[in-house]
Amino acid sequence: MNRRFLLTGSGRFALGLFITCCLSPAVYGHTFELTRTLILLRTDGTFQVDITYDLDALALGAGAATDSAVLAAELNSLPAEQLATKIEQLRDYFRRRIRVRFDGQPARFVVSFPEYGTFIATEPRAGTDDAAQPLAASVLGLTARLEGQIPSTANEISFRASRSFPPVQLTVLEERRLGGTRELLEAGTPSKPYLISGRIAAGNSDVEFPLPDRLEVAARYLALGFWHILPAGLDHILFVLGLFLLSTRWRPLLLQVSAFTLAHTLTLALSTYGVLRLPSAIVEPLIALSIAYVAIENLLTTRLHPWRPVIVFAFGLLHGLGFAGVLSELGLPENERLAALIAFNGGVELGQLAVLVAAFAAVGWLRNRKGYRHWVVVPGSLMIALVGLYWAIERTLLV
Repeated sequence: MNRRFLLTGSGRFALGLFITCCLSPAVYGHTFELTRTLILLRTDGTFQVDITYDLDALALGAGAATDSAVLAAELNSLPAEQLATKIEQLRDYFRRRIRVRFDGQPARFVVSFPEYGTFIATEPRAGTDDAAQPLAASVLGLTARLEGQIPSTANEISFRASRSFPPVQLTVLEERRLGGTRELLEAGTPSKPYLISGRIAAGNSDVEFPLPDRLEVAARYLALGFWHILPAGLDHILFVLGLFLLSTRWRPLLLQVSAFTLAHTLTLALSTYGVLRLPSAIVEPLIALSIAYVAIENLLTTRLHPWRPVIVFAFGLLHGLGFAGVLSELGLPENERLAALIAFNGGVELGQLAVLVAAFAAVGWLRNRKGYRHWVVVPGSLMIALVGLYWAIERTLLV
């Protein structure tokens, strides 16, 4: 690479984007694909909502993927009064961003952090992911508890978390009837009302979860698939942009995108049904390297070589395993597994299409202009290559 390039405006632009992307997706902390939420309707007429999230990060206004050790050290260094202020601000955050409604009316609740000051928060715990990485210690823990009174005349309850939280995996349990419901909610979407009385037959000793219908499953998983590209799938976004940058014509670009789609659809299906699985400790660094490879090839050549679609297909197999990890985290309804799988994949494709449309709207009109490669392709590919290599090293070192 010419050293003069790094001194130009495009070189500084690429460097700035590289720094921004590297800081945002750090994986040193508690990362959350879902906001796991449990609502318990007690027989004494009260309700309890337990929300799992990185409370240290929320208290400090940091991303949930920020290094947990750094967050804990910062909170521990605060004077007692400042820490108390942070905790009170965190309570207010949940009061403002969470809504529990009975018959459409918002309920009052008290917010507490039951893990704060206990060994549950301060001691590292074994992880549950494929890499079996331990969960780092924290100060405030990972559970926010909301408690309040159920109105005596209430017939139904609903829940909503603001868009500042990831999609919600919601479970509602009713002590009186030992029954409940389970639902996946895309970010910012309210739950369906849960009927407090009469939904589960009295005397049933098993916890039962009403099954959603096919249309409902398809709509929900379509939205979740789209969300895991825009805005949550930065690595997949960069890969698609890498394909876009080298192709100045639609036909070669569509050929690559089709190969990528076919490949990740195949491994997503195989992994979902347990035929093919690889641990995330292997898949994630390889995905990062695939991003870097595509961008580096953009820097070394000005034309599309015949082997490019084949390589893109191979990389699509890896990305499909990455999507499968996400889908495993979300879970699939037993009664509509195929519908959920197809809808999720459809949402992914819509997300990728949205990325391409946005890219064409932003710089596509410059594709046949002089200077397009110098001002768009080279700095964009350089940034993507640097981010891909950074992620590959980071994800390898942290396994």
